[in-house]
Amino acid sequence: MNQITGVTPSHPDTEDAAGTLPHSIEAEQQLLGALLTNDQIYDRIAQIVQAGHFFDPVHRRIFETAVTRISKNALVTPVTLANYLSEDEGLKELGGSAYLVRLAGAAISTFAAKDYAQIIRDLAMRRQLIELGRDIAAKATAVTADSDPRDQIVAAEQQLYLLGESGQASQGFQSFLSAVTDAVNVANAAYQRDGGLAGVSTGLDDLDKKLGGLHKSDLLILAGRPSMGKTSLATNIAFNIAKGYQKGLRPDGTEGTVNGGVVGFFSLEMSSEQLAARVLSEAAEVPSEQIRRGDMTEAEFRRFVEAAKTLEACPLFIDDTPALPISQLAARARRLKRTHGLDALFVDYLQLVRPASAKDSRVNEVSEITQGLKAIAKELDIPVVALSQLSRQVEQREDKRPQLSDLRESGSIEQDADVVMFVYREEYYKEREKPGDDKLAEMQAWQEAMERVHGKAEVIIGKQRHGPIGSVELSFEGRFTRFGNLIKPWQAGAGIEGF
Repeated sequence: MNQITGVTPSHPDTEDAAGTLPHSIEAEQQLLGALLTNDQIYDRIAQIVQAGHFFDPVHRRIFETAVTRISKNALVTPVTLANYLSEDEGLKELGGSAYLVRLAGAAISTFAAKDYAQIIRDLAMRRQLIELGRDIAAKATAVTADSDPRDQIVAAEQQLYLLGESGQASQGFQSFLSAVTDAVNVANAAYQRDGGLAGVSTGLDDLDKKLGGLHKSDLLILAGRPSMGKTSLATNIAFNIAKGYQKGLRPDGTEGTVNGGVVGFFSLEMSSEQLAARVLSEAAEVPSEQIRRGDMTEAEFRRFVEAAKTLEACPLFIDDTPALPISQLAARARRLKRTHGLDALFVDYLQLVRPASAKDSRVNEVSEITQGLKAIAKELDIPVVALSQLSRQVEQREDKRPQLSDLRESGSIEQDADVVMFVYREEYYKEREKPGDDKLAEMQAWQEAMERVHGKAEVIIGKQRHGPIGSVELSFEGRFTRFGNLIKPWQAGAGIEGF
């Protein structure tokens, strides 16, 4: 593995650091030479090395140009690349097209390309670690009144997480080609499911059709008045995702989640035991109040134990720490993804999360929290579902259906969310309109209205950045706090079950 004589590239921005920062010009030359000799090896190294991993900027640009042509199924040789790099000043200093020819000629073996790619990636990560360490040390040394060491720890952990996940501590700008490739991969994932979902399935068919599943990097707000069932719906969806978890080989050749997912649930209001009881009630079909009292028949208890055994294997992780600051919530989510994986995150509920620091108004505090949740969704590349309370003005209207303006501190929530959904159960309000027993005509009308809305719920989609708004009808079994697919009149008798 000899370096090409007389044409050692240099890094113009780090001339003085070239001796201290880990790098291997020889490995970069050998990999580029192998690629120029046989561009089919790119399939073997695509998941390992990226242009940003190259130490020398000239090599970086050569690799980037080669990858662009390969993605278009165009030939990659010293002759074809020379046309696109003829104006590159750095390449001119090294001999222009003659340097590309020497790279191809000096390539020892294309079989070792994967090893060279791994060397380049490993050295790039070492450089990133050195730079990150210097940055941490510099910030820790600069003692100022507003520099909180705990904030610096969270920031450092975030940078280390990104470095561990992608090999890059900070992404910066990416080319349009890279963005287009990502978009095509998402569309392909939906196409492979027969035009189904690009995102994670909620387990509720009609909701999936409207949303296309829960999309990665999206912040979804699920709002409702007390007793509407927003926590129940969130736990139902979380359980459905965890229950369907399957690991395997994905279309891009990497190993990971192929169905369902690993779920993280921040329960800031209820204890983990109470939340688990809700999930068990739904799975075992035993009312939650009977579970709490231990008032179960033998058959119910048997179902309860069987459900508990099934749930043991579900990758559903609950954190019930109250009043978590948004920075700590992000750090714990990162840790969960690093240790167990993470495909969807639920937060119950948004108003109970604390801002990192006190603000001059509640609106600004909520704004920091929603921006933080959106940042978690993008950074971890997962859907984040946050529950939210609604203001009391809903109760003062004749039509109790919620709308965007009913969100507490609605400005920031509505602005930062990709999807805003409301849970609405008309049955809850109808029950409270029951007339006196002596008013027979009114009682009959009330009973007819109750029959019409009994066991039904609506999820009203008030905002969706990537799709239509509208309403989705679900079934609701109050005894088990369970939402399900509602059987339509034309489906009755067709053997289709509700859930």
